[in-house]
Amino acid sequence: MSDYNGAGTRMNAVLELSDVRKSFKLGFIPKTREILKGISFSVAEGEIFGYLGPNGAGKTTTIKCALGLIFPDSGSIRLFGRPHLDPKAKERLGFLPENPYFYDYLTATEFLDFYAQLFKIPKDVRRERIPRLLRLVSMERAAGLPLRKFSRGMLQRVGLAQALINEPALVILDEPLGGLDPIGRKEIRDIILRLRDEGKTVVFTSHILQDIEMICHRVAIIVGGRILSQGRLSDLVSEKILYTEITVSGLDPAEAASLGESVSSEGGRLLLKVHDEAKVADVLELVRERRARVHALVPRTLTLEDIFVDMVKPK
Repeated sequence: MSDYNGAGTRMNAVLELSDVRKSFKLGFIPKTREILKGISFSVAEGEIFGYLGPNGAGKTTTIKCALGLIFPDSGSIRLFGRPHLDPKAKERLGFLPENPYFYDYLTATEFLDFYAQLFKIPKDVRRERIPRLLRLVSMERAAGLPLRKFSRGMLQRVGLAQALINEPALVILDEPLGGLDPIGRKEIRDIILRLRDEGKTVVFTSHILQDIEMICHRVAIIVGGRILSQGRLSDLVSEKILYTEITVSGLDPAEAASLGESVSSEGGRLLLKVHDEAKVADVLELVRERRARVHALVPRTLTLEDIFVDMVKPK
């Protein structure tokens, strides 16, 4: 069964934006500038949706409109099938902004307890949930430290715990991987996958394309206030092999060059880029005849980064 109905709307959508437009007056002599130029997309229940674009493309403005922090000039936004300003819909939201503000004199535990009280979560539930969330983001050892002693990465983790304090059905994360080292990024990716396994829906923006490719079901690419492409990664990214990189040793570079483009030669190893797929077998046969050695054979396909760079570069 298709994931879309006849009107092109995502079935079981928890977030829907239709032709959303937003302008601001900018500059010393204010001039109206349209930031969002007709944004339309929907996010299905239980999926991880990546919102991708260069700085200034309109990602954060889109999210702020969806959350009701700013108001669009036109268009419609729905959360869980309700108007996005409906308090009942907002109760099921969790949000981590790109640059959150924290009361830095509070400890991590006090900070989470404060936000839990805003949701009117009972004390006995808070007592169980806060340590569990701190464990989830690997911050239980810093539970008693004031936030002013935290690094940016540590603050990002506590911010994620705060976004989950009300056990939301939809979690919106604006650049959640910023400021994290590779280990921290992996841990946050694992948390996002765990949220999906629990049936939650996650929308997140990121400029780290590798992370988006690794965990997202679908993506939308926004450039200059317009969505230029959206869909499943398997639909956007072709599996057609563009070329094959073969690293060998023990071959004469001049002889190997007849089979592929010589990219580099260092330390006795030769890197060949073979565009003709049929010639890959010829290279392997030459290696066998010369009793040489293959160190790596990597087919290269089109990546999300290739698509993104092609879209954002000046035409």
